[in-house]
Amino acid sequence: MTSKKPAARNKTANKTANKTANKAGNKAGNESGRTEAEKRTRESSQTRESSQTPEGRRTRVAQVPAQPAPPGLEVAVSPAVDAADRERLLHGTHHDPHSVLGAHPVPGGVAFRAFRPHAEAVSVVSGDLRAELHDDGDGFFSGLLPLAAVPAYRLLVTYDGTDHETEDAYRFLPTLGELDLHLIGEGRHEQLWRALGAHVTTRQGVTGTRFAVWAPNARGVRVTGGFNFWDGSGSPMRSLGSTGVWELFVPGIGEGELYKFEITRPDGSHTRRADPLARRTEVPPATSSVVHASHHEWGDAEWLAARGSTPVHAAPFSVYEVHLPSWRPGLTYRTLAEQLPAYVSEMGFTHVELMPVAEHPFGGSWGYQVTGFYAPTARLGTPDDFKYLVDRLHQAGIGVLMDWVPAHFPRDEWALAEFDGRPLYEHQDPLRAAHPDWGTLEFDFGRREVRNFLVANAVYWCEEFHIDGLRVDAVASMLYLDYSREPGGWTPNEHGGRENLDAVAFLQEMNATVYRRCPGVVTIAEESTAWDGVTRPTHHKGPSGFGGLGFGLKWNMGWMHDSLQYMSHDPVHRRYHHGEMTFSMVYAYSENYVLPVSHDEVVHGKRSLVSKMPGDWWQQRANHRAYLAWMWAHPGKKLLFMGQEFAQGAEWSEAHGPDWWLLDPSYGAEADHRGVRDLVRDMNVRYRATPALWQRDTDPSGFQWITGDAADDNVFAFLRLDADGTPLLAVSHLAPVVRHDYRLGVPDDVPAWLEVLNTDAAAYGGGDVTNPDAVKPEPQGAHGRPASIRLTLPPLATVWLRPA
Repeated sequence: MTSKKPAARNKTANKTANKTANKAGNKAGNESGRTEAEKRTRESSQTRESSQTPEGRRTRVAQVPAQPAPPGLEVAVSPAVDAADRERLLHGTHHDPHSVLGAHPVPGGVAFRAFRPHAEAVSVVSGDLRAELHDDGDGFFSGLLPLAAVPAYRLLVTYDGTDHETEDAYRFLPTLGELDLHLIGEGRHEQLWRALGAHVTTRQGVTGTRFAVWAPNARGVRVTGGFNFWDGSGSPMRSLGSTGVWELFVPGIGEGELYKFEITRPDGSHTRRADPLARRTEVPPATSSVVHASHHEWGDAEWLAARGSTPVHAAPFSVYEVHLPSWRPGLTYRTLAEQLPAYVSEMGFTHVELMPVAEHPFGGSWGYQVTGFYAPTARLGTPDDFKYLVDRLHQAGIGVLMDWVPAHFPRDEWALAEFDGRPLYEHQDPLRAAHPDWGTLEFDFGRREVRNFLVANAVYWCEEFHIDGLRVDAVASMLYLDYSREPGGWTPNEHGGRENLDAVAFLQEMNATVYRRCPGVVTIAEESTAWDGVTRPTHHKGPSGFGGLGFGLKWNMGWMHDSLQYMSHDPVHRRYHHGEMTFSMVYAYSENYVLPVSHDEVVHGKRSLVSKMPGDWWQQRANHRAYLAWMWAHPGKKLLFMGQEFAQGAEWSEAHGPDWWLLDPSYGAEADHRGVRDLVRDMNVRYRATPALWQRDTDPSGFQWITGDAADDNVFAFLRLDADGTPLLAVSHLAPVVRHDYRLGVPDDVPAWLEVLNTDAAAYGGGDVTNPDAVKPEPQGAHGRPASIRLTLPPLATVWLRPA
């Protein structure tokens, strides 16, 4: 703020302070005991004071140099910053600026020191006292006041002839407690975001922002931002012991301020870095961190209380995968909150899975190259806006999963790479640090502080944003030291194996911590190999000797690859690939699986789901519908990427998103695309209402083949059973002909079967070859069962039947 001149009633107090200060100097000795430099400083100060008019001058507090004291007389010390501290502060290498700057009791009174680059003058203001500090050059100001104790005070700083009254950041004690520092040092701070980063807070009645960052290799750290015109030299941070944490409370700084950390590397060079724990960022391509305080009031208490009532592996779980920036381009978190819950509810999905929302500089990475692990991308709004979206989804009864990317991070020079001048978040060994596929860096999972950063990040999204599940990206790349590496390009572990033991320990710790702290949350692994025990509890060891990784679910990449491979063949050749559809049941209960048809399968030349199918356009859509109904009936949870629910023909592009115009009635797409969408909607409704399709997904007794070897007919038939034994019969016929009176063995305790879903129905764009009447079993045995039914099998279709 701009200050006025001292009131007349304060002049007496100011003169008294000046007189007392000079008297203290006389007591300390005489001019003959001073060095020539000290004499010149004193004379300069006196000359400046005498040149000012008595009415308008500030009280000048002269420096009092240290010198030998007469017996029994205390020495008054010079308040100026000494040469060594001065150099360290100027070069950004001071580890404890609070020990030098601010106010400190010294012999003879209280020494005040300020470092205000570009300031013309600095005064101390305390009650009626206003004392101008001596200009020591290079932005340093100092003075000695004959006070018995450090008073409550403010600084009056003059820039370009204008006075600004402000608090002194260097009069405040550290804001991080011993427990925080101990937990950080041990790598066990499960709410790390509450300790590090930028936090608006109040200290001693003063509101400001506390900044804290982990940079153990730094020679010094300064805060820079819009509040100091991006010149951090006047805002050095202090190092808090051996933890490598640097901290500074800056009074008067609040929400919305831009900032970075200016780090002095071990070699003396400087780098500006975004805050690794920033909870808000600028909109890319801008890279600054933003001070944030949340004001969102949650309305999803009912959802949170109920979400853990049924274990996820025994509950319906049908997921719509969404890339938020392109789902309907141009929408923000707030406008998405008005449209996405309504659409997902109408379509009957139980959950949405959001591709990574953490901040990332390059939109073309779809969020998989993260720089701001604690910040939702600013492209769509603020963190509170994102909370609003999650809240609205929960209030609509929809769970929210989020892709989480702890495997790697990009090399941007303003982010995590060699953060404090040396490898910090990445591995020290270049062979371990560089990811060979993506040009990124891998985290050093063996460093406790790095594990803490990631484990706390997983907890952060669940606790602060009420996320219901984390789908962990690229787990296989973490688990294997030789992942995508040639011989000689990797170093075996201590046992001579290729397993990354540090990554195993990290994933176990992450899962155990999330499940302990966040009831009802599920973690899901995208793991593309046959690693043993991905969804086994961490305390249960398998044949490999490792404990389980502790995930709740795992993407079944084998099922996805094999089944799509089968569907890509012309039906006349499918008999030779029959096992690609049945092999998944050999290992279906080795893990708790999700069946994913994700974004990865509809980009980069892989074509959309419907375009993978053979035949003409009618046959492609028929195959598409039949495949989805096969998938929904197969054991395992479901995931479908946006656009595939209405048979979009083009590959997905993050630039324009799904081709929603295909659903416009004026386009004439009633049978082509709206029919497929209606099938997915009806299938989800039937799925959620049929416990046989989800209740025993991880229990082998919940599945029975009717026929898995009808390769010549391209037929697959099986039963799904709920906990009470109530069955659902699913039959997929993947040949382009109609088969009449096709006999299938069935249990003899069901009096009749009723068709409840047929992907060839006219409403879905099919030929309407159906079984409209109840089908009664006959006493003729088939497929090893005492009874059988005769069905009409439509071409390229899947039908579901339940007991009538």
